[in-house]
Amino acid sequence: MSDFVQPTSFEFKAEALEMAKVHIAKYPEGRQASAVMPLLDLAQRQNDGWLPTAAMDYVADFLDMPRIEAYEVATFYTMYNLEPVGKHHVQVCTNLPCWLRGSDKIVEAAIRGTGTEMGSMSDDGLFTLSEMECLGACVNAPMMQINDDYYEDLDETSTESILTELRHGKEPKTGSQIGRKTCEPIGGLTSLKDAGAS
Repeated sequence: MSDFVQPTSFEFKAEALEMAKVHIAKYPEGRQASAVMPLLDLAQRQNDGWLPTAAMDYVADFLDMPRIEAYEVATFYTMYNLEPVGKHHVQVCTNLPCWLRGSDKIVEAAIRGTGTEMGSMSDDGLFTLSEMECLGACVNAPMMQINDDYYEDLDETSTESILTELRHGKEPKTGSQIGRKTCEPIGGLTSLKDAGAS
């Protein structure tokens, strides 16, 4: 495990506190613990993309639930980061559909582009590189998620280009990198083109 300092305290800032109240209001009286996932997400976003123990404790206390239950949620789901991550958290899918379409080459390109190994943060703090089992965009494989954005239909060149743009403070194009519209076939629609045909 990396060496990092856990903060000793945490509390929601005004904007996150208002959002927390909105999330809690979605659940019936006495069921406020159901809001644990969105509140942990709010805490993580407020804390530069990672979730310290003090934030988990704060969320559990805020929801009047046992702290261990907040820990169980945070340690089960891969969307919660329990140690600091880089400004750009690069998560490369290596599950079967992505692997069949070349995710091993995407991993190699991501290692080159971030300057770090899988499971590590780059020395400049700009990138954290993680391997993911499935990010749910199988039809547009191979793909990677960076922070909240999906980048799909990748090859080595597009992967390195995206990472280079991020390194230079630019905002690369999200979604399909080959111009595919959502999850249509690569060549476009092949059926139901003529609405008048029977």
